[in-house]
Amino acid sequence: MFEPSTYFGLDIPYLKFLGVEPVLCEDDRAVTRLKIREDLLNSRRAIHGGALMSLLDFTLSAAGRSVDPLGLGMATIDITVSCFEPAVTDLTIQARCLRRGSSIAFCEGEVLDTEGKLIAKASASFKVLKAQYASKAA
Repeated sequence: MFEPSTYFGLDIPYLKFLGVEPVLCEDDRAVTRLKIREDLLNSRRAIHGGALMSLLDFTLSAAGRSVDPLGLGMATIDITVSCFEPAVTDLTIQARCLRRGSSIAFCEGEVLDTEGKLIAKASASFKVLKAQYASKAA
């Protein structure tokens, strides 16, 4: 459906820089993964909170546009992130769209470590936009 080098059809250099792996984007759900790397760590040797927030922002927005990944865009209105544990392993980010209207989508998700432990969770609202980017569909 999408070129393997894209993020559910989009070219997003920042996500490539972070090393985000797109896994699933369909039926109001999205899943991504991140392998732990030295250059993502903070002074306490855990993945930096800013990286976690970026992962959640993208994955939640992907859940929001999952019904039409190349026809919808999302612009973050607000996001609330709660961190519970340091992220010291590879991560899986799971998100779902709770409600999508014609102008706003409400999504939530969580970051899990390799053992399924909850590392962080987020809720966000997004402005629903008509997509204005070129598709990279396969």
